[in-house]
Amino acid sequence: MPRRSSLLSGTLVAGAMLLTTLGLGGVAMSAGTPASSGAATASLATGHTAHTMDMAMAASTATSADDPDGDGYIPANPPVTGVSPSTQDPPHRYFHEFQANCSVTHTAPDDPIVFPQQPGKSHDHTFLGNTTTNANSTTASLAAGGTTCKAPGDKSGYWMPSLFNGAQKILPVGPQTIYYKAGVTDYTSVRPFPKGLRFVVGSPMQTADEFRHHPGFVEGWECGDSYFNVAFPTNCPNRADVQLNIRFQAPSCWDGKYLDTPDHKAHMAYPVVKPGTNDNVCPADHPVAVPMIEFKMAFPVNGDLSQAKLASGPSYSFHYDFFNAWDDATLKALVDHCVVGGLQCDARGYDQTHPEAGAALDANYELP
Repeated sequence: MPRRSSLLSGTLVAGAMLLTTLGLGGVAMSAGTPASSGAATASLATGHTAHTMDMAMAASTATSADDPDGDGYIPANPPVTGVSPSTQDPPHRYFHEFQANCSVTHTAPDDPIVFPQQPGKSHDHTFLGNTTTNANSTTASLAAGGTTCKAPGDKSGYWMPSLFNGAQKILPVGPQTIYYKAGVTDYTSVRPFPKGLRFVVGSPMQTADEFRHHPGFVEGWECGDSYFNVAFPTNCPNRADVQLNIRFQAPSCWDGKYLDTPDHKAHMAYPVVKPGTNDNVCPADHPVAVPMIEFKMAFPVNGDLSQAKLASGPSYSFHYDFFNAWDDATLKALVDHCVVGGLQCDARGYDQTHPEAGAALDANYELP
């Protein structure tokens, strides 16, 4: 593992080179807007440029209650040690998942992972789940907040770049589907996320080719019968039952050491294929199997999408952030019952095709 000083130095050098190449400084962003607003809050191009530059420099200024020294490393307490990637092949089950159904709460140009304690520095984000997520959010503040997720125990923060169609901000309506799945073949080895784990999936700076070949790419932008799109479909069927959709998967192997790292990615990894098999296993340097999050977002827009754009830039700049603030016991009950148990569960942890298995949560989506 590289020394902290070397990785941090490399981050700062990369940022300096990027600033020199662009010949630009930081650009101030406008204040956040409530979820009901339909107007763009800032130039999309300006927001993308500022975010691109500042992401490279974030490690030099990222201080928070969770990371008081601002070096970008947040150690797990306790760390998970003595784990080897599981190569077991348990009995095949078609499903090993449950849903976290969470609604949009608000929008704001904040990002407590990339730009902690720096309100207004990010491009505009659409937030789901925790109702209090903002630039100042910490593990403790999220735990004390409310949630729009069906399970009251899920106070996690989920966010993604806001979608605009022309000048109109398009927000998902109602509970969205956030899957928690097994990303490895040995679904019985998956364990819950540690409290405070956070990471970024994808990048606002990725190219169209990088987006298409990203390990988290599932079916790209979907609309009607059109799938695997890197660009927004130029013509979605203009029908009430048609929405623009995207599905994108997160890494599901953790290093067991850090809740965050300076690039907000290095502590996480995607599974790899075990040589000579079709089995997905965690790599040796990220041996801890955790749930694989899959965003499945539906945006109520169709028809002509030639003016559609993300706050972070073009369609292929899609990415999202996750900040774990689940109640530990609730998350463990769902992971054990649904993922380890090989079931296809709803937000209660109930699989309607296996009613004999019961549910992990009660009718109020709480522990019984």
